Amino acid sequence: MAAGNVNPFNLSDSEDEADQRAEDGVHIEKSPSVGTQGPSSNNPFSPQADAEPPALLVSSTRTSPCVEGISVSVAAAAMTVALAETRVSVDVIAAQLIRDHYILTALEFHTELLESGRELPRLRDYFSNPGNFERQTGTPPACKEQGLGPGGPLNRAGSISTLDSLDFARYSDDGNRESDERVAVLEFELRKAKETIQALRTNLTQAAESDTQERNKNYSSHPETQEPIRPLEKRALNFLVNEYLLKNEYKLSAITFSDENDDQDFELWDDVGLNIPKPPDLLQIYRNCGSALPSPRNTVDVAVGVESGELTGNYITQKSDLLQQELEYQISLLNEEKQSLADYIKKLQRCMEPVVRNKQSDCPSILTGMSILIPVHSHSHIFLSFLIHRKLSPAFQQALLSFCKMSADSRLGAEVSRIADNEESVMLMLGRCLPHIVPNVLLAKREELIPLILCTACLHPEPKERDQLLHILFNLIKRPDDEQRQMILTGCVAFARHVGPTRVEAELLPQCWEQINHKYPERRLLVAEACGALAPYLPKEIRSSLVLSMLQQMLAEDKADMVREAVVKSLAIIMGYIDDPDKYSQGFELMLLSLGDPSERVVSAIHQVFIPAFAAWTTELGNLQTTLIPSLLARIEKLLKQGEHGLDEHKLHMFLSALQSLIPPLFSVVIQNAPFTHRVNLQGDIPPIEVTRFPRPASPLQDIATIVGSRETLSALLILYDYQLEHEGTTGWDSLLWVVNQLLPQLIDIVGRINVASTTCVHEFSRFFWRLCRTFGKIFTNTKVKPQFQEILRLSEENVDALTGNGILTKATVPIYATGVLTCYNQDEDRKLLVGFLEDVMTTLSLSHAPLDSLKASFVELGANPVYHELLLTVLWYGVVHTSALVRCTAARMFELILRGMSEALIDRRVAPALITLCSVSMLACVCVYINVCVCVSQLLERVKMQLASFLEDPQYQDQHSLHMEIIRTFGRVGPNAEPRFRDEFVLPHLHKLALGNNVQATESKRIDIATQLFEAYSALSCCFISEELMVNHFLPGLRCLRTDMEQLSPEHEVILSSMIKEGEMKVENRGIGQAEGSVSIAASLVGEDAKTKFLSKMGQLTTSGAMLANVFQRKK
Repeated sequence: MAAGNVNPFNLSDSEDEADQRAEDGVHIEKSPSVGTQGPSSNNPFSPQADAEPPALLVSSTRTSPCVEGISVSVAAAAMTVALAETRVSVDVIAAQLIRDHYILTALEFHTELLESGRELPRLRDYFSNPGNFERQTGTPPACKEQGLGPGGPLNRAGSISTLDSLDFARYSDDGNRESDERVAVLEFELRKAKETIQALRTNLTQAAESDTQERNKNYSSHPETQEPIRPLEKRALNFLVNEYLLKNEYKLSAITFSDENDDQDFELWDDVGLNIPKPPDLLQIYRNCGSALPSPRNTVDVAVGVESGELTGNYITQKSDLLQQELEYQISLLNEEKQSLADYIKKLQRCMEPVVRNKQSDCPSILTGMSILIPVHSHSHIFLSFLIHRKLSPAFQQALLSFCKMSADSRLGAEVSRIADNEESVMLMLGRCLPHIVPNVLLAKREELIPLILCTACLHPEPKERDQLLHILFNLIKRPDDEQRQMILTGCVAFARHVGPTRVEAELLPQCWEQINHKYPERRLLVAEACGALAPYLPKEIRSSLVLSMLQQMLAEDKADMVREAVVKSLAIIMGYIDDPDKYSQGFELMLLSLGDPSERVVSAIHQVFIPAFAAWTTELGNLQTTLIPSLLARIEKLLKQGEHGLDEHKLHMFLSALQSLIPPLFSVVIQNAPFTHRVNLQGDIPPIEVTRFPRPASPLQDIATIVGSRETLSALLILYDYQLEHEGTTGWDSLLWVVNQLLPQLIDIVGRINVASTTCVHEFSRFFWRLCRTFGKIFTNTKVKPQFQEILRLSEENVDALTGNGILTKATVPIYATGVLTCYNQDEDRKLLVGFLEDVMTTLSLSHAPLDSLKASFVELGANPVYHELLLTVLWYGVVHTSALVRCTAARMFELILRGMSEALIDRRVAPALITLCSVSMLACVCVYINVCVCVSQLLERVKMQLASFLEDPQYQDQHSLHMEIIRTFGRVGPNAEPRFRDEFVLPHLHKLALGNNVQATESKRIDIATQLFEAYSALSCCFISEELMVNHFLPGLRCLRTDMEQLSPEHEVILSSMIKEGEMKVENRGIGQAEGSVSIAASLVGEDAKTKFLSKMGQLTTSGAMLANVFQRKK
């Protein structure tokens, strides 16, 4: 029947159809139960009236005639005729509903009939015709005849003009809510599509079963004949074979088998295409192969109440080949329709998502009269398949389901009731839920959320949600530690790799900018580290502008050392990727700013990371030798000019340390731009580099092997470098000639202008030249560096008597050359050269009566390293046995500089003989130096004390005023720091003798000079602890002798001396009282007063020395 010719007033369509089929030769057998009426037979809607024939087949699509389909039609027609004889036909009811315009009721009636397996052609054809529901401007007679009423036709959905897309909810009691109606229609369309697929699968299964039965008959008659495998059989067997392989741990075979059958989903039995339960596994089939398997009819829903054998033989006796062809044709049609329906379902799901997203919380999921669903959100359909064969009313079903405790009204309930069915839905769900999850996770475990947050932020379609998720990421942990920051940075880098530079700039950088002034330093540290980690993934314009400015601001303003350290490292990474030459000056200023940082860790980071990266960039620009190094040298020279009266040693150290960090890049430039680079051959055996060939690098970035590429390349270059210097010279080697002709002369000139008394400057320049010579090698040092120093120093025979024009020997050039150049290599010839240089300098300076500051600086710098103690003693022994008393005196002065820290064995073996030899020297200065040395070295006191005493008591020195002055001055200087025994037994008694002898001095000028020196010596010794015996026998008598002199020569000093004598006498008296009373008096006094106050008052009285303080805690005897 054509859909457009449906007559709603024809009440006998079903009867006519039955009559027509009867005329075609179909014999209808009536069921015994048909026509039986119960007590309520007058009600056309009673259960007896609506009772369905047993096991009717649910099928709404007939593509071709088949045994089961014809059986259904015959049974349905017979039942319809029987019911029509006794009561009102369902067809009459349907016609009445359509005529009275009860469209929704008719639709619900149609749905009920479909679910019970009794599809009514009138309702099917009516609702399948979109023309019955077209919107028209007026109400034509045809519409009135069809019973549409004054309300006009119903609205059509905009998608497909069929019943499945009609919007029956538009004119509901809830009003014109188009979003709700659209959701309802789409839900119904999806359900109908699924039902259609289910029906198709049922027909396909029945067709396959019929075909199997036929082939079983053929096989029983001809067992030797084996037909080819069918597609459905192949898919079923493939599934069972794959299942067998997985269960028995043949995983590789299962993977290979799955790859060879990529058109089949082995995870889902329904993908086979049969609407039957999954059969037993292969093992079970094998075990039961000998027994009779149950008939498939026992396990398959058959909708007819009669057996196939009871049907008329016209259909059973058809030829098997015709039936087989028909079944194959039907199966192909079903497969095509299944595929098209699957595509249609996907299209419907995509159409539903935008609408569902806007109506997540209030879209009902129940379409009245269409299906029975659990009341959850619209895209979480759960069909109650277990209610399909029940006759409960929808209202009763809803009331029954209301007892299930489900909450879809809250946010969490809405999320729980919605099941994501694709990747985008998962991302949307995570984007909604993560902001509520994060605050409820413990701080110590929040890093576990980092992968989830980053994955969602990376794949989420909404920019606003992505921004919120990244904001959560950077605020995930209040004060992230090192490990947590590393996890976040790792995630940010992975995010940057995935999304590309544009999204990194638009989404990640704003998060960094927001945290740049955060109150917690750990968060600012995260920003500083993130800028460096993301630098390779940013657009080059942003990298050299915005990011560079952010880091520059943090470097200048942040107060946390660890943040500035991270900023410096991130700036180094920026320098490694920047390619804008105009940013060179900004990078240079950042280097100077970082070098002046007060934090040691920031300065260390600038040397280890930033300067190597900046030097690599300047090397690419060609500015290392032309701009960077000359700029630092110019600043050093300017600093020396400005600091003639006071050099800023901190700035000098800052610039010089930067130059020192540039030595490895400079050497790399020299060897990579040498004339021999084209001869480098990395094939064959390349000798390894000596471990001590280069100074230990401060970081991997300062390792020359890293700079040039590999240790093999460096080794090959070094071989050619040494050969070129030794045999071929430097002709055409511009980079090395710049070092020899420009850098070295300028450095030597700077060294000659620094203050030799500044040990810090001398040490820094010595280290610089040491690293320079060690890096450029021994051949370079011997042939290029040493000759330039020797030319300036000019140590020759004719310059011994006068230093006219050779004042450079008194400058810092001497110690820097000795400690920075001559100590680079420690072989015998190098040590001999150093010893000879120091001996020549000591001789020249002594005989020329020049200042010894440069020599002292050399001895101090070398004496700090125990390796050079033997060498220095060799030089001093040369001075001790020198024929010139001036040289011997200079040697004596040098002893005092190197003895501290020297081993006792070396003192006994080398120092003591030299000092004893010096005792025979008659020079005044030598005697004083000898005393200083003996005081400084406690091991020598016992051995030379008697020699010192006899030397001071020698009559030939009794009238030497200058000797006495120097001895008293020396005692006053070394007495407080000397050994107590030496002070008590030697210094105080000899001071007493000198004070007593000064009372009878006839010359007033000499008397006042001695008295003044004695006053200073006693003032220095008064702070020391002096025993009562020494106080009474030597200290107080010496002060009284000195007071006698001061009464006549300097009354103002006499007052101070009287106070010192009085204080000494009181100490002697107090000690006597303390010994008499014992410790009991102290305990009694503490009991009578507050213990704390009394103890502190006692402590306050002891201001003279630590030794007196110690006596407080000793028990008095």
